[in-house]
Amino acid sequence: MEQAHAAIGRATAVLGRYLHGKEKPLRLAFICFFSRGHLLIEDLPGLGKTTLAVGIAKVLGLSFGRIQCTSDLLPTDITGLSIFNKSAGVFEFHPGPIFHNIILVDEINRATPKTQSALLEAMGEKQVTLEGRTMHLPKPFFVIATQNPAEQFGTFPLPESQMDRFMMRIRIGYPSREAELEILRGGSKRRELYSLEPVVDQETVLKIQSFIRERVITSEPILDYMMRIIEETRRCEYLTAGLSTRGSLALLHTSRAHAFMEGRDYVIPEDVKAVAPYVIPHRVFFRDEYTSADKKEIVRSILEKIPVPA
Repeated sequence: MEQAHAAIGRATAVLGRYLHGKEKPLRLAFICFFSRGHLLIEDLPGLGKTTLAVGIAKVLGLSFGRIQCTSDLLPTDITGLSIFNKSAGVFEFHPGPIFHNIILVDEINRATPKTQSALLEAMGEKQVTLEGRTMHLPKPFFVIATQNPAEQFGTFPLPESQMDRFMMRIRIGYPSREAELEILRGGSKRRELYSLEPVVDQETVLKIQSFIRERVITSEPILDYMMRIIEETRRCEYLTAGLSTRGSLALLHTSRAHAFMEGRDYVIPEDVKAVAPYVIPHRVFFRDEYTSADKKEIVRSILEKIPVPA
């Protein structure tokens, strides 16, 4: 475990040189990745979402694909399709960008619902069905989707079933004054990202994911603490629907990954509290009268209401 934790520390340090002031989003992205989930970044353009996705792929030695969503994007533009080869007299399958380890789905809410649904099977089952054949996606498989919260014209809001496929939803936000000054002095370094040497290899990445899932301990008192949080979301007067079972598992897996990032092989309440604000809000249904700021306070109040196990 110590070697694996040190490797993630090196990866974070390397990317920190290119993602000034974005240490927290980077850390959350790693937690989501090592939980075997998918990440939704809801933020304004130009704040480093692409840099984050490319950087993670490079330092982990994984293949990277990008899907730029538009209203005329077709499902086959994502999954690929068979094209007839005249010289060979056969149909040849040309895989789409979904057949990479890390996929950046940029402005996902600009794609039509039909195209958005093409991602559902891939994200949930780690496979796609094409022309009657089931094709498995590479391991690991991680989708980073982005959407612009400020622009609604020409967009198609993600349905609840799609939102629930994302293990975490985060925002990158503006960098601090000092971090942005550093960017202004040094200029953009995104081109340098593409020449980064991997810090770990694919086999090590898969081992870390397995270690977190199978060997990071969650004691009975911690499981009971999680269940009380989950149950509170289901009876909270400010919500019309609480956390689903898939959401409960997401809370468990991300808590384990957070514990691992802290150098532990066991979960404590602070791990649960750290990831809950990024796992719960996009999975529960708030009453119509509440704003985004209210929603954050509601989730915070639920966490504060549940006593921490001794």
